[in-house]
Amino acid sequence: MEMFSLKNRTAIVTGALGLIGKEHCKALSEAGANVVVADVDEIKCTEFAGTLPTESIGAALDVTNPESIKNLRNKILEKFGHIDILVNNAAINDMFENPKAASEQSKFENYPLELWQKSVDVNLTGVFLSSQIFGIEMAKQRSGSIINIASTYGITAPDQSLYIKQDGTQSFFKPPAYSATKGAVIMFTKYLAAYWGKDGVRVNTLTPGGVENNQDEFFIGKYSAKTPLGRMANPSDYKGALIFLASDASSYMTGANLIVDGGWTCW
Repeated sequence: MEMFSLKNRTAIVTGALGLIGKEHCKALSEAGANVVVADVDEIKCTEFAGTLPTESIGAALDVTNPESIKNLRNKILEKFGHIDILVNNAAINDMFENPKAASEQSKFENYPLELWQKSVDVNLTGVFLSSQIFGIEMAKQRSGSIINIASTYGITAPDQSLYIKQDGTQSFFKPPAYSATKGAVIMFTKYLAAYWGKDGVRVNTLTPGGVENNQDEFFIGKYSAKTPLGRMANPSDYKGALIFLASDASSYMTGANLIVDGGWTCW
């Protein structure tokens, strides 16, 4: 099991306080890594970092701001001396404040440019900037693993019928920005893997399926029926795949997309 060990390695997780972000942090720490819990709320990041079994820190991070990323890079290098793993997990998944208006606002015909741009800034530009600034340190030391978190909706189009209620009304449309940015992340992974391969930096995508998180029962039922394993994911279902990509167990793997979706994309 030594090849799965992350002992003495430093790992950064962006969007670390999210539903699966916390599980990413737990997995990395349980495998021995010192984890940098990075999200917008430094107090909450620090509190969560204190619950992890290894020496870990919390830090405020705006992935759309190069100076914020550089400041965190400097803090990490001063504290740990090296950066070995980057999990680009920060992302926006559009939520609409008024459920009654969501059906109309989320339609492609009505989707606001402001929401499109915000998703591009966080989901795509944030991955670019974090990979560039943290990845340079990996390239200098000629080793490192970057893991970009995508989505099944970056591979296949959203099934909008999942959001049709039992009374026949459409509660919501999965917006276009999420699919477009997650698809771009998968291609960016391939670009960066080819670019930095000579420098010993591996870059892979982890594509998760939908996670059960108090959605409407009709949605959970429809999603589960479309999934060969018959259920939505638990937040912890991605821990093993993440450790595989972060560790020496995947030392000959780069530019790949590891899909963990209960079989959702197999038909």
